[in-house]
This record gives sequence, C-alpha cells and structure tokens, in this order.
Amino acid sequence: MGQKDIAIGIAGSGGDGVISAGEILINASASDGLFTFMLKSFGPQIRGGESSVRVRLNQNPIATQGDRLDVLVVLSWKDFMRFRTEFLFKKDLVIVSDSEDKFPEKDIPIDREMIKAWYQVPFASIAKEASGTSLAKNIVMLGVISELFKLPQDALRRSVMKKFSHKSNEVIESNVKAITAGQEYVQVNLKKEDHVLFEYEPSHPKLVMEGNEAVAFGAIYSGLKYFAGYPITPSGEIMEFLGKFLPKYGGVMMQMEDELASINAVVGASFVGAKAMTATSGPGISLMNESIGLASMAELPIVVVNVQRVGPSTGIPTKTEQADLMQAIWGSHGDSPRVVIAPSDVEDCFDTTVLSFYIAEKYQIPVILLSDSFIGQRKESINPDRFRNMEYGFKKVNTRLTPTKEELENFKRYRLTESGISAVSFPGIKGGEYQAAGIEHDEKGWPTSDVDIHNAMNRKRFRKHDLIKKEFEFVRFYGPDDAEIGIVGWGSSKGAIKEAVERANAEGIKVGAIIPQIILPFLTGPFEKFVSNKKKVIMAEVAFSGPFRRYLRGFIRFGDYGASTIPFRISGGAPFTVEQIYDKIVEVSKMEDKK
Repeated sequence: MGQKDIAIGIAGSGGDGVISAGEILINASASDGLFTFMLKSFGPQIRGGESSVRVRLNQNPIATQGDRLDVLVVLSWKDFMRFRTEFLFKKDLVIVSDSEDKFPEKDIPIDREMIKAWYQVPFASIAKEASGTSLAKNIVMLGVISELFKLPQDALRRSVMKKFSHKSNEVIESNVKAITAGQEYVQVNLKKEDHVLFEYEPSHPKLVMEGNEAVAFGAIYSGLKYFAGYPITPSGEIMEFLGKFLPKYGGVMMQMEDELASINAVVGASFVGAKAMTATSGPGISLMNESIGLASMAELPIVVVNVQRVGPSTGIPTKTEQADLMQAIWGSHGDSPRVVIAPSDVEDCFDTTVLSFYIAEKYQIPVILLSDSFIGQRKESINPDRFRNMEYGFKKVNTRLTPTKEELENFKRYRLTESGISAVSFPGIKGGEYQAAGIEHDEKGWPTSDVDIHNAMNRKRFRKHDLIKKEFEFVRFYGPDDAEIGIVGWGSSKGAIKEAVERANAEGIKVGAIIPQIILPFLTGPFEKFVSNKKKVIMAEVAFSGPFRRYLRGFIRFGDYGASTIPFRISGGAPFTVEQIYDKIVEVSKMEDKK
C-alpha cells in the first residue's frame, strides 16, 4: 500500500547538481498533476560550497515543505554535515547515498535505530558508463529514487529532456540514458528493504513557480515600466526574471552600481510617470531608507521589495528570518508614511505585488513588500487556471490621479484634500510644473519652514492610511471562530501555522489563527474581533527579539479582552515546522487560565 505524501531531502556539493535535480523532480511531478514544494538551501559562499533541497510531493494542496524526511539522498557526506541541523527524519528513514563517497562513521548525526534501509549506489560510475560523463550522476540519482519509490518516471524523462532542450541532441540523449541507467541499476542490483512507495493519480498539470518569480510576474502584470536594482541574496531572481521579460512588455530593467543609485533612480522614474520598483534585502533597505522617505514626502508611488535574510549586518545571506519588520515600518527619520504588505506563499507573492502597485499608485505612497528567503527562493506548484483568464480584483491598477484642465490653470500639486490624495502631473504637461523635493513644502510645492503648514501636510499624508484601512481587510483566518486558543503569525509562517491548526482541531484542540497581510497601516478591526473570545493567544514569529508581538501590543490591549499572550519566537535560519507550532498549541492548551 503506497503513501500519498512523500518528503525527500537531497544534499551534496555545489557541483553535484543538487538544485537542478530537485527542479527536474518537481517539474516532472507537477506535470503529472501533483502538488509540489521545494525548499533550496545553500552555503554562504559566492561560488561552490554545499547545497541541498527538500522536496515534498502530494496529491492534494500542501502549505509547507514537510517537517520530517521519508528519504535522505546524499551525494557528499561532507557537505551533508553542513545541513545536519536543517534535516529532520521520520522513523524508518530510508537513505540513498553515493557508495563512492567517503562516509564519516563517527560524526553522522542520525540515530542508527531510525534507519530502516540504506542503499549505496555508485552514481558517478553509472553515469560515466551510461552517458560518458560522471557529471550526470545527479540524473542517475533521479533514476534510482524514481525506481525505488515509484516517483513519476515518464514525467521525469520528459522533464530531463526539457531541462536540456537548449543543448544538442547528443546531450539530451546522454541524460535520458543516465536516468534509465539509474532505474535499471535498481532493478538488477537492489532488493527493496523499506516501506516507502509513493502512490498518486495523474491529473491536470500544475504550474511551478518561485516566490521571487511570482513577484516579478505580478509586477509585469501590474504595468511595471522601470526596475532599478543591485544584486543581493536572496532577491536576485526578481532582477533576473525582469531582465529577461520586462523589455518584452515595454519596460526597462537597469542594474545599478549600488542600492542608493537604485532607489533614487526608481523615485526619479516615478516622478516622470512610470510605474517603478526595486528589490533588495535588509542591508539594501538600510541604504534605501532615506530615499523611501523622499518618496513619502514627495508623495510618489514606488514599490520596494525586501526579501528578508538573517541579520544583522551580513548575517547569513542564504537563510530566512522575519526580523526586518520594524525596519520596514519605521525605518526612516521623521514621520514617513508608507504601506507594508507581507506575502505568505508563492501564489500570494503575485497577489500582494499587484496589490502593492494598486495601493502605491492610487494613494501616491511608497509600499514595502516584505517577503523573505523562505518564500522568495522556494518553488511551489500552482493551478495554472489561476492565471489563465487573469480575472482579478485589482485589475484597475492605472489609478494615479492626474490633474484636470481646470486644475492646471493654478496647479497645486499638494493641494490639501479630504482624502489626502492630490493630483500629480508629469514633466511635459503644460501648467503642471512643480517642485518635488524632500524639503517640506506648501500646496504648490514651494519650500517652507512654517510649522502650521508642516502640521497640515503631515495630516494630509497620513490621512491615506485611514482610507487604505477602509478599503482593505487583507487578513486570513483558520480554525473555528469560537476557539478560545488563538495563534497570530505573519508572512511565511502561515503554512506551518495553517497545517498545525488543522491538525490540532482534528485532534480535538480548538484553536484559531489570524494571518494579516497588510501590516501597515494596522487593521485593528479583524484583530479585535479575533481576540474578543480568546483566553490565550500565541504570538509566533521567526525573529529572536519578537518585533511582531511588540508591534501588535501597541494596537491591541489583549488584557482588556481577558486574553493572555504567549510569545513564541525562534531565531532565523530555518522556518517554523508544523511540529513546532503544534507542540506549542498542545502546551498552551494544558496551561491553566490566569485568574
């Protein structure tokens, strides 16, 4: 009897083709209609080093990478050791390793009693004999595991052919031979000693997409015309995608000399009327904050993507964290209104990018899209029908308010309005000339140091937050409304929280969850409703200092509702597991209520 869900970890050196093998596997599985999830992990080196992937396959939709592995594949034990704290294993673990690789007998961090079966295969030798090069050992490995665990074999061949379609027929043939050789090696030389067999029914193909790609796709769909950026891990794929596709849609992608040049170019592009965006990570945001404040003061719409990584300083560039929250919300001198939006999965990266452009353009305000490495660089499968007709609630993204002929007769760029939104002109519009500077200004844009005018302009700029809160309630809820235990998280923690809440409720522990996606301005209403009947609220975040909890407590007095708050924070480096969240729910369910 097969299993409907399988989690496979693959580790090796940077030259072993681990990432390519993972991509081939999930593309093949998605083409057979499976839901897939692939999490990549790299060493911090610029070149070389170690790499790993975790692949999860399921007939039904999945929200996480799976806590524990059914199968561990090792192409290099030395490089696997660098991921020893990231891989968790199920009982009856199956190991497939390269028999030609030296095995660290003393140091392997796996309880021998957990290992059900261990298959050792000479990947490089098989590859050399079948295809003429040992470099195809990752393809041989795919053939081996597809035969051992009944993964999609025909789809794997198609995926390999597609992967190398830009190469010669000889290269394509040699790789197909490599995958076949791996399968035949299992049939002739290995006796099945484990229980792991994957069972599924093929269905309609799924689309595989990475979070950073979904951001770039959403930006193009929103009408992006100008992107300026500087490469930084883990946001680089956004620039790569836009460099390839944005010119095809009438846009420009420019690689700048640094983050300062990038953000200033984006502000300048917005000033001349273009939809403009940049993407970076925490260190880049630190450099950009002054000019984000300039966009706020000049009331120019820009979108800034922060794909968070572990900090501070250089930190761990290739790992994930949620510790840039305060930087996103208050990372500027003075009262600098902006909007902060957090995607929670790959498909959501598309939605929240479109939403970011809609809000930026309509309200003439900078929007920070606060993603992270866990979302940005992972791959998930999505139902392609989701994008086929592009029927979407924010289609009217061309919403920048421009002046009428009458307004241009005495143009007041920063006219004090009830909404806080005033018409904006572009260079070349007769009568629409104005000064867009970082200095405080009057309604016409002329510099001023008048305290009363500064107060009036501050009120104008912040009134936009009130309208945004009225227009949107971008919040997700999970679990029953009457649950007395609640859990609050944001961004990429959603998947683990969702699965843990479903598991807890299935086992009789009533718990509800709330995941906001518009972080700033804070949507008080949904939270007040959520906490109104809660006795205990868990605050989950991947940030050691707990910024999200401190931020929430500035708006919601949980004690007024009789709710006690339980902080649950972990340092960055790895995302929450479902098991971690579930165990915390169980622990809290057993706590006595405070009197």
